[in-house]
Amino acid sequence: MTRPDFLRSSWPWRSIAYLFTGVVTGIAALVTVVTVALVGGVLAVVLVGLPLLVLTALAGIPVAAVERRRLRLVDRDPAPGQHRAPTAPGLWSWLTTRLQEQATWRELAYALLFGVLLWPIDALAVTLGLLFPLSMTAAPLVMATVGDGEAKVLKQWTVTTWPAATAVALLGLVLLALCCYALGFVAGARAELTRLLIASREGDLGAKVTELARSRVRLVDAFEAERRRIERDLHDGAQQRLVALTMTLGLARLDAPPGPLTDQLAKAHDEAGKALGELRELIHGIHPKVLADYGLEAAVADAADRSAVPVDVDLELSGRLSQAVEAAAYFVVCEALANVAKHSGASRAEVTGGHLDGRLFLEVRDDGTGGADAADGSGLTGLADRVSVLDGRLALSSPPGGPTLLRVEIPCEWTDRSA
Repeated sequence: MTRPDFLRSSWPWRSIAYLFTGVVTGIAALVTVVTVALVGGVLAVVLVGLPLLVLTALAGIPVAAVERRRLRLVDRDPAPGQHRAPTAPGLWSWLTTRLQEQATWRELAYALLFGVLLWPIDALAVTLGLLFPLSMTAAPLVMATVGDGEAKVLKQWTVTTWPAATAVALLGLVLLALCCYALGFVAGARAELTRLLIASREGDLGAKVTELARSRVRLVDAFEAERRRIERDLHDGAQQRLVALTMTLGLARLDAPPGPLTDQLAKAHDEAGKALGELRELIHGIHPKVLADYGLEAAVADAADRSAVPVDVDLELSGRLSQAVEAAAYFVVCEALANVAKHSGASRAEVTGGHLDGRLFLEVRDDGTGGADAADGSGLTGLADRVSVLDGRLALSSPPGGPTLLRVEIPCEWTDRSA
């Protein structure tokens, strides 16, 4: 409306169309809802009207669908519906889902408000914004045709001269231009009210945030599945070939006579053994088999056994958790123990944790010098992001002089996988 070419654009016509169709739609919604509700209430005593009462409760859904389409006349932003998809196919699932949604009752409230209050406002705006200016602008035409040399303007005063009729017509044109701005403002306000009640931008944003969180979880699950696939391929493919190669070189080394060939075979055998060891470490870092087969408790105990710093483990888990939760918790513990060995100067570390009130909690502490910072490239920042995808929290406390405490909490429930 602030654009200088507003009157020459399509927006005044679109605003008028929005308000006029609001009158028609509002009358239709009022008649339909009242009729269905009255008939359903009368017939409810013989149970025949109960389906009609259910239809009355759902009446806001088609009204809101029409309103979202009408919004396109004056609002370029899309206004998608806020209903959830039913959990199962079939009419009963759809019906129970809709009756349990807040959006259904918001739309019913809007339909009642629309039928009782909003469409009369639309009608009043169109009447005042168009009838009065157009009746003034038509004064000369009325005088020349059906007025017999005079015209009654707004049924209030009579114009009998052509100069007066021309002046009234010009005033009507000016008033019509001003009313176009007023109608645009009213249409914009009505559209904003409609969006607020049945298609709020905040609701759209919340839905987008929810879907984004779900997509992040799906990406983490897909990432973990890919890690497990790579681990299986390396374990069953490349590792087995290296084992066979190492055994072959060892047998050839035993059978070869002393000399330069034996020395070369010995060197090749040693290199194959080192490659096999590095591959096993790589496989373990991608996704350890002990984690997939025996769960988080066994995997943490295995990581503690391989740590360069002595680690006491007190982790009590009575079952299996989801694969994403176990993987995130395991790699947090591994990263924490690696940092203890590299940077803390600790003589001992401890890993404790368990599952309580629907949450997995883990603590890794050491008796080192402290001063650790998750933002200094220790790798904990990425792990914190990974934990946050699961709605978990990672906290680090490491004052100068120690001790250092890393705490992880992840909401989760037991799964039906065997322990």
